[in-house]
Amino acid sequence: MTVELTFLGGTGTVTGSKYLVKSAGKSMLVDCGLFQGVKALRLRNWAPLSVRPQDIDAVVLTHAHLDHSGYLPRLNRQGFAGPVHSSPGTRDLCAILLPDSGRLQEEEARYANKGGFSKHRPALPLYSEDDAHASLKRFSPVPYDKETVVAGEFRLILQPAGHILGASIATLRSGGIQVVFSGDLGRMHDPIMRPPSRIEAADYLVVESTYGNRLHEEANSEETLSRHLNRALARGGVVIMPAFAVGRAQTLLYLISRLKARRAIPDVPVYLNSPMAINATRLYHDYNAEHRLSDQECDALHAVAQMVNTADESRALNGRGVPMIIVAASGMATGGRVVHHLKAFAPDARNMIVLPGFQAAGTRGAALAGGATEIKIHGAYVPVRAEVVTMDSMSAHADYNEILDWLRGFKHAPKHTFVTHGEPAAADEMRRRIEETFGWAVSVPEYGEKAVLQ
Repeated sequence: MTVELTFLGGTGTVTGSKYLVKSAGKSMLVDCGLFQGVKALRLRNWAPLSVRPQDIDAVVLTHAHLDHSGYLPRLNRQGFAGPVHSSPGTRDLCAILLPDSGRLQEEEARYANKGGFSKHRPALPLYSEDDAHASLKRFSPVPYDKETVVAGEFRLILQPAGHILGASIATLRSGGIQVVFSGDLGRMHDPIMRPPSRIEAADYLVVESTYGNRLHEEANSEETLSRHLNRALARGGVVIMPAFAVGRAQTLLYLISRLKARRAIPDVPVYLNSPMAINATRLYHDYNAEHRLSDQECDALHAVAQMVNTADESRALNGRGVPMIIVAASGMATGGRVVHHLKAFAPDARNMIVLPGFQAAGTRGAALAGGATEIKIHGAYVPVRAEVVTMDSMSAHADYNEILDWLRGFKHAPKHTFVTHGEPAAADEMRRRIEETFGWAVSVPEYGEKAVLQ
């Protein structure tokens, strides 16, 4: 028996992760992510998949970030009728992220139609909030470390990946062939999440490479953040922090709460402007076995910020001229409320934009990190005079040394290792390092490439 693996996303980019796995007449989709970044990638979200959604027997999600889960509502609307398997934490986070994603797409389509800056008449959302709620009915969570029959011959085991709550390393078995999907690997010494599980064996391995050509800064994130915040607040500035609602937002709140507790920064108001981040923060109490925080520390990261729920409350922040800190989604400034804050505050040199992690090519975050003097928002160019700082040390992704260390847990070399979920230079550098360090057979697949595993 053979297994056919087709790469439908997460190739040449850090977004759109989708891996089609076929065996014994059954088809599984591992991850179901949205493409983000440059227009050519975003257009793939609208193009039909190479497999009919109704022919997919089940979906496995490694975690809830939209680049791994955000296409699910569209897949479901187009005819997918099988179960979605994930950890319980991923299911609970998807219940927050997916409806919010649909709602934001509907809001942005309405805004584009009202403003007339879309090339499409009318502008339409990729899917709606109702579509997202419908897709949630497909979820069938499975616990960690328990083998589960998911379709035909396919057996699934999920183990903690340490990246965010619920993040998993997925092992699929069929016909005696074992394929391991790393998902997004967390860090060994993350301030909040526990390290990824060690995996000892795989016939075939699919491993991420987001930071495949970089090492994280050795600097203490808390002290570095303190210096940046004090510099901006001393000149009367507003600090804008684009942050993923799950993971990055909570890390920022945790560090800010620690800085405030020891009076290392001024006692200015802090706002968490993302309803889904607010809801995600509450889940840390429910999944305390997956992270390092005590109940008291969970309470502190929730209490340090004023929660901004409504669009009117969000707009009101843009009229405030006093020093403050705003943590808002999305993490790469591709949409959401942070875009409106950038429009309001980026033109003022007193202000600061903190980019706490990876910024994919083609996103506003990448443009800001690259020193752009203006960014396009809602059809018009906004000058960037605010100070922009990046903090790669806050990334929730393992860097190449941490990935190599994780790979050392394998007792035997996989027959083949596929390096995915990285931009071209990062993926190729990760490939080279794996080859030179371990002597493994390894390649970087292309979009749409098929591999027969036997």
